[in-house]
Amino acid sequence: MTVDKQAPGSGSIMVVGGGISGLTTALEAAEVGYEVFIIEKNPYLGGRVAQLNQYFPKLCPPTCGLEINFRRIKDNPNIKVFTMAEVEKVDGAPGSYSVDVKLSPRYVNANCTCCGECAKACETEVPNDFNFGMDRIKGAYLPHEMSFPQRYVISPRIIGTEDAKKVKEACKYDAVDLDMEAKTITLSVGSVVWATGWEPYDANRIDNLGFGRYQNIVTNMMMERLAAPNGPTKGTILRPSDDKAPESIAFVQCAGSRDENHLPYCSYICCMASLKQATYVRELYPEAKIYIFYIDIRSPGQRYEKFYNMVKADENLFLIKGKVAEVSEDPDSKNITVVAENAVTGEKVHQTVDMVVLATGMQPTAANIKLPADLKYNADGFIVNDFEKGGMFGTGCAAKPFDVTSANQHATGMALKAIQTLVNK
Repeated sequence: MTVDKQAPGSGSIMVVGGGISGLTTALEAAEVGYEVFIIEKNPYLGGRVAQLNQYFPKLCPPTCGLEINFRRIKDNPNIKVFTMAEVEKVDGAPGSYSVDVKLSPRYVNANCTCCGECAKACETEVPNDFNFGMDRIKGAYLPHEMSFPQRYVISPRIIGTEDAKKVKEACKYDAVDLDMEAKTITLSVGSVVWATGWEPYDANRIDNLGFGRYQNIVTNMMMERLAAPNGPTKGTILRPSDDKAPESIAFVQCAGSRDENHLPYCSYICCMASLKQATYVRELYPEAKIYIFYIDIRSPGQRYEKFYNMVKADENLFLIKGKVAEVSEDPDSKNITVVAENAVTGEKVHQTVDMVVLATGMQPTAANIKLPADLKYNADGFIVNDFEKGGMFGTGCAAKPFDVTSANQHATGMALKAIQTLVNK
């Protein structure tokens, strides 16, 4: 591993995480004249929003918002983007930090034109993490169609194989560099904004809800990929066991949320996400029956309440107030039966459906991987900002569960806090 040293910067801000919150923070700071470094662990920017089919408030596809932000980044000389990068260590104090950043090899350099010849030559397939492993991609791949930067990636799984040699030989532009190595660079910055985002809570840990045991139970983020035009089924929602068009779907709210054994808090947007996904189903399958099992429907604000009332008016959608206790599978049909007690009538409900979607909650990335910096966290792993100390701040879903609009508002505020650190030190 090589180490490159960069001369101390003056008035620079580091944003760790290139999702929607990180992009907003970076752009707000850069567009008023500050130098900004974006550090993103994935080979592309966009974070979780890039994986959505549509997002609130306008139910836009990710291209709607991200494309504009990518253009602003590309046109702004104050922003430098590091993908496949992770912060290893932060030393110093507000106004003067030294940050070590590890850069993992992409094995593709800036000569890449996205011609796709490397993928054609590659025979090895690897799980597609962007689609939560629901399909496979070539070992030489573009993460998704609107990846930024638009550059292929070579999976480390094929490095050292004959397939890697074929990939290199197929490239006419000398863009494939199989000798790339990991390296560490050191950046000097005045403030750091941690926009490290969130992860879907691991549904395998919720024993009574059957994820991982029964093929036709998916998570809400998997459902987003099934509905997305660039997803594993090209936007046609099909149940995984047999690619059948589902005639009935159950949504299980608070799957692992508001539960002292898992996530004790409400993830804020899960109810609205399931109502949104009900519209995906309805658009494809007008006669499908949709059942939503919930503890409380949370539709914060007038716009979300209006959306909730619109979806609720669907005569083929049934809202059942009751926490799901268990699920089971018919071994022949692969249909799933959901069992819950209706909190309104007191009756025990057994509802059999073709497919189940678990509304798993948002867990901050820092809950599973502690960040290499002197930060405060609450009991759930969200960053607690110390505004008196300054210097480092958490934003977006690293700080609390947010929808996209609220995350952007929070990120704008943290950009200002980062700038204030530079001005006051």
